[in-house]
Amino acid sequence: MARTVHHAQVADLADNLVSEQLRYYRARAAEYDATSYSAEPVELASVPVIVDRLAISGDVLELACGTGIWTAELVRHAATLTALDGAPEMLDLARQRVPTGVRFEQADLFDWTPTPSWDVVFFSAWLSHVPDQRFDAFWSSVAAALRPGGRAIALDELPARSFHEQQVQAGVAVRTLQDGTKHEIVKVFWEPGALGKRLTELGWRATVTPIEHGWFILDATR
Repeated sequence: MARTVHHAQVADLADNLVSEQLRYYRARAAEYDATSYSAEPVELASVPVIVDRLAISGDVLELACGTGIWTAELVRHAATLTALDGAPEMLDLARQRVPTGVRFEQADLFDWTPTPSWDVVFFSAWLSHVPDQRFDAFWSSVAAALRPGGRAIALDELPARSFHEQQVQAGVAVRTLQDGTKHEIVKVFWEPGALGKRLTELGWRATVTPIEHGWFILDATR
């Protein structure tokens, strides 16, 4: 019985944390472009170069599109592009940045039932916001969204970039908004080898490649 209660408590903590994380990103939307990696000219200039390198084509689903930084480049390559985010404030900004060629939808990516409609599922700076307790279920949803032979492509930060974060415990960081309010969020820094091994155990064939600016590219198929 004690073990069951423990697992329930862990699940409750994960639920609370992802709810707080969504509140944080809703509140941060208006300042996101001025305070994220996109505020760094060199990193922002790399976005179209990286997307070109990925050789994305066909019907594409972008998860956690945020303000549309990557959406604006994906639309150049995709036959169709659907972009999801849980924060309506982020979606409003993304629509302004990419006014045509994209179907934007609000969706809770932790409570999401996809259909196998896409050739590529893409997400940038999102995998690190998936708590360990939700990792397997999240990747099951990604698999369900892909057509046979489809690709899951993710970009995220390597552990070398963890100095940017105020981590309060493993997988949890505190972020401060411009108004001084503080929010706890999920922040998991994956080592490429550990991430590749975890996905292999879930039935994926994955390569994890470090790239410039302390980021990595994950390219995975089933």
